Amino acid sequence: MIERAGALRRLVVLRHAKSAWPPGVPDHDRPLAPRGLRDAPAAGHALADGDCLPGLALCSTAARARHTWELASAQWGTPPPVRLDRRLYAAEAPELLDVVHEVSTGVETLLLVGHNPGLEDLVLTLAGDSLDDGALDQVRTKFPTSAIAVLAWRGPDWRALLPGTALLTSLLVPRGRKP
Repeated sequence: MIERAGALRRLVVLRHAKSAWPPGVPDHDRPLAPRGLRDAPAAGHALADGDCLPGLALCSTAARARHTWELASAQWGTPPPVRLDRRLYAAEAPELLDVVHEVSTGVETLLLVGHNPGLEDLVLTLAGDSLDDGALDQVRTKFPTSAIAVLAWRGPDWRALLPGTALLTSLLVPRGRKP
């Protein structure tokens, strides 16, 4: 059942762009691959085109997530504030939801930049329904790099976002063009 009381809020979930696997580099420090360097700006354009610019961004401290955020947000006139949060790195859905619950009531659209499988599980946990019949099945099958899921719900604050209370309104996988 979709929560109907309170302000309309949106949680925008962005999986980091495609990363490289250089030898000897710790997982937390892995950079974006060439495809990721193309796809991250495309994700920024998709968020702007879809009128999904956030009031606040929460981003994993991993290099690939930070760089995705930097390249995506560079596509907007004025990027919103960003909070780097180490808890988002390798987090599972319950941990991600705990971080979301801490967000100020004044934020109506929140962007979460992180990693799988936690982000995929979070989308599936929160979405009670979808505008597109196949979108939830697509997330279950694969939530690829640079994927964007937009979840809408009504609630008095972020603590009221609970499993099954959101509507998956959009699922995009932006891809940049090769030079």
